[in-house]
Amino acid sequence: MSTMSPEQRGDLAERMLPEAANLAVLVHGDGGPEDVAAVLAGLTGAEKDALIVVLAGLVDPEQPVGRALGWLDFNEHGSLTVPASWSEDRKVRDLAPEDDTDLDDDFVDQVVVSNFVRGFRVSAISDAEFLESVKQCVNRGLTLGDIDQLRGWERRTTENWVNRLRKQWKRSGREFPSLAQPGSRTFTEAEVVAIRKRSAGGASDREIAMSYSVNRETIRSIVRGNRYAQYGGPIRAARSKQPSTASREYMCGHGDKSVAARPASFQASNAVLSPQERFEIAQRAAGGEPVKGLAGEYKVSSTTIRKYAA
Repeated sequence: MSTMSPEQRGDLAERMLPEAANLAVLVHGDGGPEDVAAVLAGLTGAEKDALIVVLAGLVDPEQPVGRALGWLDFNEHGSLTVPASWSEDRKVRDLAPEDDTDLDDDFVDQVVVSNFVRGFRVSAISDAEFLESVKQCVNRGLTLGDIDQLRGWERRTTENWVNRLRKQWKRSGREFPSLAQPGSRTFTEAEVVAIRKRSAGGASDREIAMSYSVNRETIRSIVRGNRYAQYGGPIRAARSKQPSTASREYMCGHGDKSVAARPASFQASNAVLSPQERFEIAQRAAGGEPVKGLAGEYKVSSTTIRKYAA
């Protein structure tokens, strides 16, 4: 298919999808080897290549091998059956042969890295540039899943690329750089959902932060959806920068219950006492008058009375 354009390869793969589905149905019990051979005999070499690609795309490389191939068993009649136990728990990905490709050189184009980190289009990026970009993204608080969203990639694309590079570094005897966020810990999806539910239930950011041994800002970024945006759980709505209508009416006198609408004799509990009033309070308190009585008379708290009586 190398001589085909990308559009032609895509069209061919789309045409092979029904054939791939047919083979899956035949192999899983609706047919036999003769039926499979008949399907393959009617395809050209290019169509077979495309069919292989489509079939590979239908397999989840993260599922256990036993779940992917465990049904390949036969009963006494020669029919395919599903075994009672799937003992193979390795992932399909773990069976893939190691990539013998050498590491790229260590040259890093900082312009490419800068564009990557800011989410701009990057026409080509080397392994070294990709790794440096991931390190900078992590230092900014992004997870590998966040990078997928930043670049518009499929889920786990960044993780799989990082894992491939980690294997290459190990084979070459080099120590792979840490991609942990500096001064913070990573959270599982279950933990993120639990944190957001606790916050929605009324728990404070400080309380949740103490239970996870992190700072309050870390929890705040999680419950607001700034971090781990790919995970579920209730997201805290951003606080409005504008005062509500009720607040404006209350303070500015546009409502019947506003401060301005109250009688002139009313004095707020946090009213500022004049110097003369402070002197009177000090004298009367020193004369033995009760604090509560003075607080009620001057429309202030008992703490304010004690402050000027001292």
